[in-house]
Amino acid sequence: MNTPSRSKTVYIVVGPTAVGKTAFAIDLAKQLNTEIISADARQCYQALNIGVARPSVTELAQVQHHFIASHSIQHNVNAAVFEQYALQKVESLLLTKDAVVMVGGTGLYIKAFCEGMDLIPEIDPAIRAGIIQQYNTNGLVWLQQQVAEKDPAYWAQAIEEAKGELENPQRLMRALEVVLGTGKSIVSYQRNTKQVRPFRIVKIGLEMPRPLLYERINQRVLNMIQEGLEQEVRTLLPQFHLNALQTVGYSEWLPYFNGEISLARVIELIQQNTRHYAKRQMTWFKKDPEIKWYQASSISADQIIQ
Repeated sequence: MNTPSRSKTVYIVVGPTAVGKTAFAIDLAKQLNTEIISADARQCYQALNIGVARPSVTELAQVQHHFIASHSIQHNVNAAVFEQYALQKVESLLLTKDAVVMVGGTGLYIKAFCEGMDLIPEIDPAIRAGIIQQYNTNGLVWLQQQVAEKDPAYWAQAIEEAKGELENPQRLMRALEVVLGTGKSIVSYQRNTKQVRPFRIVKIGLEMPRPLLYERINQRVLNMIQEGLEQEVRTLLPQFHLNALQTVGYSEWLPYFNGEISLARVIELIQQNTRHYAKRQMTWFKKDPEIKWYQASSISADQIIQ
């Protein structure tokens, strides 16, 4: 990698879903005359739009975005893939710009970009497919039991460091997939020494009172329904065995399409699971002492730049 000046800066905007990161990042990027790299593990998939709250056409037109609708849902995109993608994009942009804005709520992707991570070997897709099938049949408790049994090192770390990870099926399936595919705990691939990046990193956290955030989440889900989320999910049903669809906003629909629950119950579940996801995001980000926190309602791009 070429070495941009340490005076070059990557501003990373983090926080829970629905807090207003996209609008703030666009404002910041405009003032810095630069572009945005999304650090969202779901918005990168071309087939996922409404259910992942992808920025609107109007928002995308205001500032050039990267890692939005950039990958097929057939691809196994993970933190290591994002790290390489984002580093290459930042290197390219900093050749002509003084700053880049990164925005997103996927903590592991941001950690990989800032600190680096060891490359996990390719896992046989059949292993992942089998885990997804079993999870869809047997549920979260089964998945937790499997991880605790097969990868006790990861399980112990999750209990100690981030209890929310114990209820995150994506993380649990990834840990189980790695230990079954490589015979080694996913913990063994976590790099102990942080990489030093050839640019300055400024981390900005947006937050708001929890009742207000939860109200915004509930309303956002209702908006998604009005925008046609049910039809979006229905068209993806033949591909529900893929990892990309084992996520909030999509997985809740299967019992509905099977005639087991009502539409009202689907909406309740998506709202509830999104609130839980936001809580896990805050738990993750609050552990990072490098993040400077601001109330989303009162922060401006001018404050950050100055």
